[in-house]
Amino acid sequence: MCPDCEDFARTVLLLGQLALSADMAGADLDFVDVVSPSLAVSLPEPPGTFPDDSDPAEDS
Repeated sequence: MCPDCEDFARTVLLLGQLALSADMAGADLDFVDVVSPSLAVSLPEPPGTFPDDSDPAEDS
């Protein structure tokens, strides 16, 4: 698996586990509130989504 693919998959997995833990009784919701946005921002662009030279703004 390519390094970008591994990072993307790992971050998505962590976000999913964090969401599941937030629904558990006794969950530390302050922790979830702090960590969730940080993980979301660190989420790399999905591998292979757009070529490096593409500009979605020019497609309109």
